[in-house]
Amino acid sequence: MALLEVQNLHTQIKLKRSVVQAVDGISFTVEAGETIGIVGESGSGKTMTAMSIMRLLPNGGSSPDGSIFLDGRDLLQLDEDQMAKVRGNDVGMIFQDPMTSLNPTMTIGKQIAESVRIHRGASKAEGHDRAIEVLSLVGMPSPAQRARDYPHQLSGGMRQRAMIAIALANEPKLLIADEPTTALDVTVQKQILELIDGLRERLGMAVILVTHDLGVIAGRADRVNVMYAGRIVETTTTERLYSNPRHPYTEALFDSLPERGADSGTRLYSIPGMPPDLTRPPAACRFAARCRYAQDDCRAQDPPSRVDEVGHEFACFHPVGAAERSSQEAVVTLTDRTTAEVLPSAELGEVLLEVTDLVKDFPITKGFLRRQIGSVSAVAGVSFSIRKGETVGLVGESGCGKTTVAKLIAGLEDTTSGSMQLGGADLAALKPGERRKYSRDVQLMFQDSYAAMDPRMRVRTVVREPLDIQKVGDKESRDARIQELFEQVGLPASALERYPHEFSGGQRQRVGFARALAPAPRLIVADEPVSALDVSIQSQVLNLMKDVQAEHGLSYLFISHDLSVVRYVSDRIGVMYLGKLVEIGPAESVYSRPVHHYTRGLLDTIPVADPETEKAKARSGIVGELPSAINPPSGCRFRTRCPAAQEICGQSEPPLVPYGSDGHQAACHFPIWE
Repeated sequence: MALLEVQNLHTQIKLKRSVVQAVDGISFTVEAGETIGIVGESGSGKTMTAMSIMRLLPNGGSSPDGSIFLDGRDLLQLDEDQMAKVRGNDVGMIFQDPMTSLNPTMTIGKQIAESVRIHRGASKAEGHDRAIEVLSLVGMPSPAQRARDYPHQLSGGMRQRAMIAIALANEPKLLIADEPTTALDVTVQKQILELIDGLRERLGMAVILVTHDLGVIAGRADRVNVMYAGRIVETTTTERLYSNPRHPYTEALFDSLPERGADSGTRLYSIPGMPPDLTRPPAACRFAARCRYAQDDCRAQDPPSRVDEVGHEFACFHPVGAAERSSQEAVVTLTDRTTAEVLPSAELGEVLLEVTDLVKDFPITKGFLRRQIGSVSAVAGVSFSIRKGETVGLVGESGCGKTTVAKLIAGLEDTTSGSMQLGGADLAALKPGERRKYSRDVQLMFQDSYAAMDPRMRVRTVVREPLDIQKVGDKESRDARIQELFEQVGLPASALERYPHEFSGGQRQRVGFARALAPAPRLIVADEPVSALDVSIQSQVLNLMKDVQAEHGLSYLFISHDLSVVRYVSDRIGVMYLGKLVEIGPAESVYSRPVHHYTRGLLDTIPVADPETEKAKARSGIVGELPSAINPPSGCRFRTRCPAAQEICGQSEPPLVPYGSDGHQAACHFPIWE
């Protein structure tokens, strides 16, 4: 008998005037020791399925029909006291955002011990000892010390480890991981995923891995359930799904991946339209309105689920991919499935921005008189240039200085030293009043578009604000400019009267892009503009940015920790580590022939939507924590984590030197090329 068996589960969320059919008749099983992946866009029902199993539904949530059997017991028939004994004991859960899930008023050790004392009746001392033991199990450095820390004192990766420790404190039979790596760097993401995988093998527990990232589950899940609009539309083994997807929705998700476009040199496929309104779900195929293969029967009837001879299950009248055969025989490529368009590109012109020896130190002060006792070396002598019509990508872990560089160029921070030449002026040397003259030329596209907008303003006012401040034209010309921008970014003019909260995440990012375009800048600094978006929405925004660039000759500084996205969108890529630029060169050269060991480590940690590639990767990558920028290592700053470090690496800092004739440069005493 399966450890978990979900049968015909329906979960509803009651609103004031309607009912959302969040989960609509899904069934699946999870065997002991097995990892099941659940993938799909936001709103597909992934998280609601996980919360239904835990019976932690939001206000108005209910599961009136179906059953959830865990070891033979139907969880939906238990009262709240009985279910409280299941949560944290038989079933553990890793929540998406550990910072909001952890109690800020309690130490990490107490939060772990609390679960052990409640479920196992442990004493205070026994709970404390168990907390340190579990923190050690999840690879937390200095576990005894970290047990005394509060959540805000830990890094993002450490907080996620603490969340995993709480979930594992009582060695549950089932672990549910809901987007456990969404907000993490690729290096920390790899560590967390390997940790979950290793603990599953060691403890023999089952895992449900909920994510929108197809690369995350590629080498870790045994089977995958693809969800769309509250239903499971396809389920099979991971290898079979990735080699031969049968449902058009699954195929479209794969075609939206940045690595597909970068490998083929074509624009990403974008799933048109939006998912259906689940307060009034269509009676026919729920994906038909967005499907490129939809026919009349798809719009008239709901396709039943069918299973082929190798156990591949899907709900579609007109399945894609190869005919029913084994995954070893099925070979389906992007070119087999779609006729892709050539990626648009802008013609490169003269150098627009020249950054030379850029330095930014943040002072550390103490006492009533704010006496300086040290400094944080955020940016330490960075130099690069951006040409007209060019996209330069900047990658690296959190804390490497990417966003600080963006703020310096956009004028949100003052430089400590160095120069930024734009249009014959040194932006670093200008006073605030003088800098305003050049603010139209450089605009910032923020990571969190919602937080960057005033929630009390209609988006018409939000987008028009830069034009009002710069006193560009009269009111009529500004309004005409805004309507033109909305048409350009693919939003209807009627949306101008809405408030930010009335838009989806992808639509808000389009509004943010329109705002950045409003003053007709020459350079847009895009700081993680797609990191929080589903792969399908991400492809729409990336294609839009490329189209606008080709039309207007825009330049971008594109900042991200995702090398796959940066490779797709960039002409050149710069790699930063602890305030230093350690490698820079043509995108394809940096991606396929990295020189620096840090770049190689970043590439090895990128989740790839290919099970064979993921399984072949060594369980290593970049090890250790990022050193403190208050007291960075001497010589090469990467030497404390570098597999090739020798004595000279600590004695002298390696300069950026050329490798090849295409402008590829790296700073390493023992480069990979040699």
